[in-house]
Order: sequence, then structure tokens, then C-alpha cells
Amino acid sequence: MNDHKNMILAVVLSAIVLIGWGFVTQTWFPTANPPVTKVEKGREVPLPQPQADPAADTSQAIRGREIVLAETPRVRIETPRLAGSINLRGARIDDLVLTTQTETIVRNSPPVRLFSPAGAPGAYFGGFGWTGQGLRAPDSNSVWRTDGARLTPEAPVTLSWDNGQGQTFQIRLSIDDGYMFTAEQRLLNRGTGPVVAQPFALVSRVGPSADPDSWTVHVGPVGVFSGAAHYDSNWSDVTEAGVQRFPSQGGWLGFTDKYWLAAVIPDQGRTVEAAFRHNGSTNAFQADYAGAAVVVAPGQGLRTTSHLFAGAKEEALLSTYSASLGTRLDKAIDWGWFEWFMKPIFGLLHWLFTHLGNFGVAIICLTLIVRLLLFPIAQKQFASMAAMRVVQPKMKALQERYKDDRAKLQEEMMKLYKEEKVNPLAGCLPIFLQIPIFYALYKVLLISVEMRHQPFVGWIRDLSAVDPLTPVNLFGFLPFTPPHFLIIGVLPILVGVTMWLQMRLNPAPMDPVQKQVFAIMPWVLIFVMAPFAAGLQLYWVTNNLLSIAQQKLLYMRHPQLKEPLVGASPEPEPAAPSSGRSRKR
Repeated sequence: MNDHKNMILAVVLSAIVLIGWGFVTQTWFPTANPPVTKVEKGREVPLPQPQADPAADTSQAIRGREIVLAETPRVRIETPRLAGSINLRGARIDDLVLTTQTETIVRNSPPVRLFSPAGAPGAYFGGFGWTGQGLRAPDSNSVWRTDGARLTPEAPVTLSWDNGQGQTFQIRLSIDDGYMFTAEQRLLNRGTGPVVAQPFALVSRVGPSADPDSWTVHVGPVGVFSGAAHYDSNWSDVTEAGVQRFPSQGGWLGFTDKYWLAAVIPDQGRTVEAAFRHNGSTNAFQADYAGAAVVVAPGQGLRTTSHLFAGAKEEALLSTYSASLGTRLDKAIDWGWFEWFMKPIFGLLHWLFTHLGNFGVAIICLTLIVRLLLFPIAQKQFASMAAMRVVQPKMKALQERYKDDRAKLQEEMMKLYKEEKVNPLAGCLPIFLQIPIFYALYKVLLISVEMRHQPFVGWIRDLSAVDPLTPVNLFGFLPFTPPHFLIIGVLPILVGVTMWLQMRLNPAPMDPVQKQVFAIMPWVLIFVMAPFAAGLQLYWVTNNLLSIAQQKLLYMRHPQLKEPLVGASPEPEPAAPSSGRSRKR
């Protein structure tokens, strides 16, 4: 019975893992119609500049975004991926939408909005500035001049502000065709005395992200400080601390949502004081860094270059920026401990998607590739199962002989395994190998913006969300939307059915407990898989169908696996000296 117990243990452990993941995805996985970001009532005011004590932004009641945008002079932003404007009051990049990303899969859905100005719902912006001693620095109310009306990848703009005391400030802004702004900050001192200047950059937002922070996906403050990735701070940590400081050589910091990132990146050759901050009165969060204070003598200047990333966390683009800037911006994607395994899965899946044009077909092809790679292991599994069936009569004899001496029974069984050259755990190996592949694909679907809103066929319009078609409302013919926990789609039903068909190919186990577990497992799996992404369900169905085909092939090679087990007959066994035999039929 030891092999039966091992198999039951494997099934139970797999079920625990699946149920645990099911709970996580039911709580945190994106739905087919993701909720609109909530707008907090009250007054939304960003934090003041770092490392200084300027006056905070004037409190403003929340007004419509278009009204707020029309109140200040602006420079338009136009790129293949971004659209918006720069606020010349405060020199803030506070109006930004991602033109290639939509809020939902509904036709004519608006683009995803990342930045909004102070005083509007969801205030969120980035900016560059100075602070210092003996220096009248620009603040949030300073109105800058510009030498251009549009910022495009081909046309940078220069913002200028004169403090009337001999110092002129300039920010030369350029942008690429991705999501990266480059800011060259210049300070010219034409005054009669020296000034102490300290350049800084920041991103500021009111309230935490609507995306939940979980153990699978980090959402909130994030950064790389002196080469080390930092995922340890969350919204509540910063709220409790008020300010968290991180001295760093280069690096970057900002705020991440599940799919979007806003981060400031200093010159990688400079030492900076980075910080996450929270303003309790306005519930505003800020990520900023300040460079070292520099004395600028009369007739001299100060120049520094920094960057602002504001956009989608596209893996290839982040890797390109990491290489070009010399900092690990790709760490904005929280792959977790198994990054070494998940990134190749992502790379293969994305390569297949790029060449096939359909993400669902790419998942099917990925599943086929995985099954081909695991086929030699599956052959060994079936060979091991065949060998275990051959030694089954000897095992039953040992169990009967040493039924009152468990230590001796284990010793004799291990000796039998060694003599017959069989491994009772070999049959469980493919199950455990499937778990990391399953988890890797689950996380790729969960965090990769490349997979967001990708359709397959028919009603499956978003493989990163749950299957929306369910028999609970007769597949949409009844005019109501079931609660989330009752949405059991077509794909999870197919998962259960194909699992049942797969188990039907196996000989019925002798152990009654094992038989009961195997009987209910496919139907339990339907409810476990229901909250998962449709893409993951598609992988599981395809995997089951390939397993059925593989089992038919391997049964042809190992026909002894289909033969009844010795002792499986319901007929009474011959009497034995032991009195306990009279109870068995």
C-alpha cells in the first residue's frame, strides 16, 4: 500500500497547491471587466519638494480633469505610445495616457490614464527641480517659458525660468518612442554671490494603487538602490514610517501598479539620497531623490541629466533601458524567486505569440513543446508503473506477513524495490514537474502587460482574465451576471471533463480511499480552476488532451498496465492460518 499512499500524498499536495492558488487568483486576479480606479473623495494634494521646506501645494477641491488642464499653459506630448501635456506651471509632467493600452476590452474603451494634474481625480505626476541655500528656486507655482509647443521624439523642448536674482533655470526635455523622458537640468548663476544648489526629481501620487499588493505581485513603492532591488516597502509601511530613506549610488525608484510604472532615474555615476514619503493630511505618496549639494560660483553653472519612465512594463523595453542606462529597470517586473525559470517561459511564449499572431495558439504550442520535452520522463513513469504492477503480488505478500511489524515491513519493501530496480516515487515525478511550469505560466499571465487583453477565439476575448461564458446563466441567455465565485466557465468545465477522461484510461486502483480521491478530483478541479485566467485553463485543457493521447501511445508500449492486478478479483481468497483472514472477502 506504500505506493498508493505516495500517490495519494502527491494528489493531495497538488490539490492543496491548486486550491491555494485558486484563492489567490479569486482575490487578486484581473477579471474580464477590471474595475475602474476609485476616486477618493475630499482634497487631493501632492507632496512638496524633497529635502527642503517650500510651501506645499495649495489645497484644491477635486474638479473635472479637463477643467484643471485648461487652467494652465501647456506643452503637448505626442509619441507612438504616449499622449498628454506638460504643465508649464511647476514644470510638471502631469497629463499622460498610454495610447496603445485601453482600460477594458469593450469597443471604444478609453486609453489607460497614468498621470493626472493636482486638483483632478487620481492626481499623479512627475517632475524635476532644485532646492538649496541662498537660492530662490522654482516651485509649483512658477510659470516656465518654452521654446516649443510640442514634445515629440524628433523635437525636444527647453523650459526656462528666471528667479530675478541672477539665476536662470532650464530643463531640456526629450522623449523617445517608448516611455522614457530625459531631462537635462541646468542652472546658470549670473548673480554676484555663490549659491548652493541641489537638483532633485520626483513622482507623486494621491492614494495607493487600485491594484492589490500581494505575495505573488508587488504593487507600490519599488526601486533599485546601489544595484539591489527593493520590494520590501508597501503602502502601509511608508504610511507608518512617514519617510523611508535609501542612500544609493545611481539606481532608480518610483511606484508600480500591476502593469504600469512611474520611476525617476538619476545619473548612474552620482550618489543620491532617495526616499519614499507619505503626507498623512493629503494621503499623498512620493518617491524622490536629491543629488549632492553643489556650490555654484558667480559666472558658473550646474548641469545634471536624469530620466523619468512613465508607461507600461514591457519586458523587452525595460531590458533595453536597463542596458542603455546601466541600471536594473527590468526589476520593475516582480518575477519573484523563480525569475531564472519564468523569464525563459515568458520569452518562449512571447516569441510564439509574435510569430503566430494569436496568444491562445501560442499557449497551445507552448504546451505541446513542454509535453515533448517531458515525454522521456513520461516514458520512465509508465515503465516504473509497469514494474510496480509486476511486484504488486510480492508487496501484498510482505504486507500480510509483516502487518504487525511496520519497521520490518518498511525494511523488506525497500529491499524489494532495490532487488526489482523500481522506484515508487517515479510515477509522481511528472506531477511535480508540471507544478513549476503551471506556476510560471500563471505568473506570466498575471504580471505581463504583453498578455493583457489578448483574445483567443469566439467568446474568449481576454486570456488574462477568467472565462466569462458560464452555464450558470445559460451561457448568457438569462439576463443576469452571476457573482464572481459562481462564474464557472466552459474552459474550467473542459478541464474537469478531460481530467476525468484521462483517469478513465488508467486501471481502477485497488485501494478504496485512492479510488474515491481519483473519482472526485476532476469535479473538484472544475471549481478550483474557475477563478484562474482563461489562458491558464486553456493550457490545462490542452495538456490533458495531450496526456490522453500520450497515455494511449504508452499503453500500446506497456500493455501490462491494462491487465488486472493480481488479487483484484472480488472472489474470496484461500484461507490462511491467521484468524484475521476470515474477515476479508
